[in-house]
Amino acid sequence: MNLDQLEGKFKENKGKLKQKYAEHISDDDLQYSEGKFEEMLGKLQAKTGKTKEQLEEEIDNL
Repeated sequence: MNLDQLEGKFKENKGKLKQKYAEHISDDDLQYSEGKFEEMLGKLQAKTGKTKEQLEEEIDNL
C-alpha cells in the first residue's frame, strides 16, 4: 500500500465515520484528524531524514 492508498483509506474511513456519527462529529473534527495524519508524516520525514518516496516504499513493504 503506497502513501496515496493510505490517504485514500483514511478518507474512506473519514466518510464512514461522518455517516455513522453525523450528529456528533463536525467537518472541523474530521479535518483536524486529517491534519494530524499529515503532521505525523511530516514528523516522520523530519526525524528520519527520509523522502516521501522512501516512506511510501516502507509503507508498501509493511
